[in-house]
Formats: sequence, structure tokens, C-alpha cells
Amino acid sequence: MTEPSKILLSGIVGSTAYGLAGPDSDIDRLGVFAAPTADFHGLDFPQESVVSSKPDITLHEARKYASLALSGNPTVSELMWLPDNLYETRHPLGDELIGIRQAFLSAKRTRDAYLGYATQQFKRLEARGDGSFSADTRKRTAKHARHLLRLCSQGLELFSTGQLRIRLDDPQRYLDFGERVADGDIDHARRVMAGYEAAFDEKPSVLPDEPNRAVVEAWLRRVRAAFYEVQR
Repeated sequence: MTEPSKILLSGIVGSTAYGLAGPDSDIDRLGVFAAPTADFHGLDFPQESVVSSKPDITLHEARKYASLALSGNPTVSELMWLPDNLYETRHPLGDELIGIRQAFLSAKRTRDAYLGYATQQFKRLEARGDGSFSADTRKRTAKHARHLLRLCSQGLELFSTGQLRIRLDDPQRYLDFGERVADGDIDHARRVMAGYEAAFDEKPSVLPDEPNRAVVEAWLRRVRAAFYEVQR
């Protein structure tokens, strides 16, 4: 596991952060860490990601994290937008990362990423048919449906306002949607998807055409400088 001293930012994400967690929900953690700068000077790059199940945490090295966030990856990006009480580690360079979160945003990548992830969820729903499946499969179907709606609503808000709200205003809306789709109403999910696709097309975006890579690059270079030690 990555040394705590090298973790720049970490926090509780997923259903707990959205307000959708149930009694059986896992607590998911996400973080970004800095590998020693000298490790990039050899033949092989250091490990880019560290995943643990005890506890459930995924850590991405700073360069990989920045690349994923620049692509609009919703799961990775939410780390920079958590409510303060959900952060568990905040290095000064992690605070800087939160401070430049707008630099990662762009209109097309936000649209494509959020709708793309939502479409993945919908395909999983569609493959399960009319709701005539086991209790365990039904539970997974309801979960995928909830996250489909969440991705669409969060993505559209980010696209149109430039702000990503992690905690959902009305969690029950998403829970009810999940149960309805799990009961077999796949057409309802299809209509919701179509409605959000149309909304993305109709609403103007406040986001720029391209992310500000220069700002992100400058942050990453500060990380490299901070974690450079001469190896003898």
C-alpha cells in the first residue's frame, strides 16, 4: 500500500458521498498519490494505481490521475469536488488540486464522459430484460439504474453551470427510479436517457472547448519537485 506521507488527496466517494448508500453498501475511497520523482528516471515507470479491498480504496499516481481527470472521467473527477467532511487526507498539493479543478473541465469531454458512462449502465439494464431475475440481480439492476440517473443529472449540471454537486438533493428520486427500472420498466430508463441526451444538445455550456492543460501541467511539475530526492 502507498505510504500515507505520499498521498496528496483522499476521501470517501461513491454511494456514501451521493447520499444513496444503504445498509449493505460498501464505503469506497479514492485518492491520488505521488511516486518518488527519481523513480521515473529508470527503465520502468512506477506503479500507476494501487487497489485494495481491505479497506476498499483506489489510489492513482498523480500523472495518471491528471490524465484521467482531463479526459472527463466522472469517477476520478469527483474526488476534487467532495464536501469537506468527506476528505480524509489533504496534503497542500492536494488542496492545490482542488483549487485548479476547473482547469480539467471541457464541454465535449464532460458530455461524452457522463453520457458515455450512463450509456454503459443502460446497456447493462437492457441486457437483463423485463425484471424476471434473482433478488441479487435485481439489486444490481436497481443500483445501475440509480447511477444512470445520477450520471445524467450530475453531468448536465456540470456541463451547464461548471459546478459538480456530489451530494444529491433528492436521493429518494434516484432510489425510486432504480426500483421502477428493476421492476422491469426498461422503457422508462430509455426515455430518461433520451431526455438527457436532448438536454445536453439544447443547453449551452459554460465550459471551455478544451481543458487548461498548462495549469494542470504546472501542478504536476510542482508535485515532481516536491517529491524529488537525489538517489546516490
